[in-house]
Amino acid sequence: MGKLDGRVVIVTGAARGQGEQEARLFRAEGAEVVLADVLDEPGEALAKEIGGLYVHLDVGEESGWRDAVAAAERAYGRVDGLVNNAGILRFNALVDTPLEEFMEVVRVNQVGCFLGVKTVAPRMPQGGTIVNTASYTGLTGMAAVGTYAATKHAVLGLTRVAALELADRRIRVNAICPGAIDTPMSNPARLDPDADPEETARALDALYRKLVPLGRVGRPEEVARLALFLTSEDSSYITGQPFVIDGGWLAGVGVV
Repeated sequence: MGKLDGRVVIVTGAARGQGEQEARLFRAEGAEVVLADVLDEPGEALAKEIGGLYVHLDVGEESGWRDAVAAAERAYGRVDGLVNNAGILRFNALVDTPLEEFMEVVRVNQVGCFLGVKTVAPRMPQGGTIVNTASYTGLTGMAAVGTYAATKHAVLGLTRVAALELADRRIRVNAICPGAIDTPMSNPARLDPDADPEETARALDALYRKLVPLGRVGRPEEVARLALFLTSEDSSYITGQPFVIDGGWLAGVGVV
């Protein structure tokens, strides 16, 4: 028996990175998985490979959310879970950040989570789970990623309020807060067919060996296992909480 047997779960940003691994793991654990993304070619290929349903979804568009949920209900009859994974990252000092860039990140990371909760929760009359992807930077600061950090702080606030408001509907809402994870967002070599992503991963490990107590960058498969825990009955008495998965980075920096 899989941990998600009989569940129908939407995963955004599912074409690659953390979302891909969440989709793969959830499907392996028995869920019917709706893979949502704007990257149609890899998204459709992955859905075909694992036996899921791909839907094109720009998470910042409310009408797109309605269409995605409708497609899930046509295919599987209902929706039981949502993983708000889609996100983007831009590097810039705050004073150098154009408003257009700031709003681009807000639209995906913050508005995307809001619209996911707003659209999906009313379609869960029997209860369900929502997992929002925040970040290590949603609990602390980090230079050069101020816009990203601001949106991830907002996701934590949204998570807590949603948990309070949806508890009587038996919908649990939690957030995962990854630190440095080896995905295309932090390791662009994974998008370059001429690069060696494993070599870059080793370089990332070397960098984070000095910053992270566990001495390496995280893997998307590890984040997927946390998302599975928060989507399954293993976390049946947990709601409104942030779960940090960062190799101990937030705990502090060693002096030796």
